Amino acid sequence: MPEYTLKIRRYLPESGEAPYWEDFKVDLEGHRSVLEGILTAKGEQDGTIGIRCSCRAAICGSCGVRINGRAALACKTHLEEAHEGSQSDGDIVVEPMGNMPVLKDLIVDMDAVHWKKIQRVTPWLLPEGPPPEREYVVPHEAMVDVTQSMACIQCGACVSDCLSMEVDPDFVGPAALAKAYRFVGDPRDGQHEERLKDLSEDPAGIYDCTHCFNCIEACPKGVAPMNQIMRLRRLAGDDYEIEDRNNGHRHEKAFVQNIRKNGLLQEADLLPDSYGGKFHPNAVPELFDSLPVIMTALMRRKVTPGKALRHPHRKEFRNLRTYFDKIESRDERLELNLYIVGEEEEGDQDIAVETEGSSA
Repeated sequence: MPEYTLKIRRYLPESGEAPYWEDFKVDLEGHRSVLEGILTAKGEQDGTIGIRCSCRAAICGSCGVRINGRAALACKTHLEEAHEGSQSDGDIVVEPMGNMPVLKDLIVDMDAVHWKKIQRVTPWLLPEGPPPEREYVVPHEAMVDVTQSMACIQCGACVSDCLSMEVDPDFVGPAALAKAYRFVGDPRDGQHEERLKDLSEDPAGIYDCTHCFNCIEACPKGVAPMNQIMRLRRLAGDDYEIEDRNNGHRHEKAFVQNIRKNGLLQEADLLPDSYGGKFHPNAVPELFDSLPVIMTALMRRKVTPGKALRHPHRKEFRNLRTYFDKIESRDERLELNLYIVGEEEEGDQDIAVETEGSSA
């Protein structure tokens, strides 16, 4: 039977001591889970190891930890898989999830961050008018549309690996915003515009996401929180035409037009274009505020005056505009997610999912 080494980060805040690493060797088959390895070490070597777990079937989301530096469910990660992915001489490095206070060892305080953020987005339906005499009748396509966000098991893995939350702890976060889309996309809810305006106007709302894709990679259930955040943005800016005070929607439009015009992003134009152009009254103070950053970039040679003022890629990518024209000429925007678009399996054509889109 193979032997695996679990390198567990230990920490007890009440002790006043700094966190430290402790190694535990366990003899288990490779197909057994990392959680089984931790519980074996806890049962046979040190009963004080702190780990939260419940179902052991990747359903409850309780055993979220970081394994080899990435958020994962300990019950869903095999020992042999973690061993192969190790960058620490084969040791399986296990530590608590990030962006949340540590209570003990691998146990984090999810109430302080994760559940607080979930409460922020009002996670329940807010229907308008009196309830119907019988049940609500919802179109099939509408419920399929929100099924992806409903698949969330609240494990907090996306929160753990969110880079925006590292920089701005006030950021509402990927899990909460995915939950917000679950209700914005539900036709039974009567507060769609109010929800979207609230999350658009919040400086730590939907426009605080930096598209790092970490939440998509971390999610064990394919919820793809970043995709749900982008859908909230499109609904807010394009469908409800919410002009937020954070300038988020205008910035996105400027980003698209910048690439359409130049082929590649011309960063010198992006900031002023987000505020209406270089000579727009709202752009001038923003440009002045950015001077220290621009000077630092010039001094460190991150950018040169020539590249900042010239557009060397415009001619090479002139044909790129035809793609923009083709997409923008569509009568209806397609909203695709994991559950709306299926892949036809070989020899199973009768059950293939053919629905292309929905815009609930």
